[in-house]
Amino acid sequence: MTSATPHPLPHSNPQASLRSSSGRGWKGFGAELVAVPAGLHRVPPSLHHRVGVHVGAPVKARCRCDGRRSSRIQAHGDADVIPAGLDGEWTDEADCTILRIWIGSEFARTTFEQLGVPASSAQIEPRFQMRDPRFQHLAWALRAELEADDRSDPLYAESLCTAMLVRLTHGAPALVERRRTLAPRTAARLIDYIESHLDQRLTLTELAALAELSVPHFKVLFRETLGMPVHRYVVQRRVERARMLLLQGKLSASQVALDTGFAHQSHMAHWMMRLLNVTPRELVKSTKHAMRIAERSNDGERVATTSLLQSR
Repeated sequence: MTSATPHPLPHSNPQASLRSSSGRGWKGFGAELVAVPAGLHRVPPSLHHRVGVHVGAPVKARCRCDGRRSSRIQAHGDADVIPAGLDGEWTDEADCTILRIWIGSEFARTTFEQLGVPASSAQIEPRFQMRDPRFQHLAWALRAELEADDRSDPLYAESLCTAMLVRLTHGAPALVERRRTLAPRTAARLIDYIESHLDQRLTLTELAALAELSVPHFKVLFRETLGMPVHRYVVQRRVERARMLLLQGKLSASQVALDTGFAHQSHMAHWMMRLLNVTPRELVKSTKHAMRIAERSNDGERVATTSLLQSR
């Protein structure tokens, strides 16, 4: 087995990559949307845990992994899990699309340690046609992130991947039983740090370290304290900061986007429309219109006052 690589080893048959997480800043995990032709596909061993989620119309498939065999109709959302170190064979009777998710062994090990999951329970086993609604929800969210033209912070994808690991193992759900909130000083320190670093790419790892917590516990406590996930809070603060700067009218929209941590102007416009239901252009236009009305109103009041004084 070779040393760890940034992406899983290729399959045996030529396959077309439709979307890839390469270049998105994801560390220790990744994803790829792949068009898979009909036929036999050999999956070599890897240092990564791999999950293949079927996308689209049903396809009849046969598979083998770790001495286990399965023949079934693979439906939309069905997932196959291949743990690190294992190989396998898949035969699809028709062309299909697969969302491939890989999770590095080190990322998984660190997450399990932070969750306090015993080594005996922190095992990912091979599974065929896994049908877990919660895992599917996470997989589709990761797919949406993969297909988005505008990159968001790696902390969102990192949150999804951490939650996926919880669904792939046993014992981790005990985390929920220990819920509480962040200490006021810790919460204030985090908020101040986020506010002063909105123009930079933030990660769960650095924020959790600031709070002196493991990543899984930090995610839970932050949500319990602020009422929303970390990535949602960061995006909302960026949108609010961008709105304020746009209303000041001193910077161009593209500069505002960079100064508030968005990848580019259209990325900022996407989130402003989603959260404020208004685009940057519409916001600036409506503000200028309101200012012109106010100026005309003030001019009218001054004229009326001058006429009144002159009549006296």
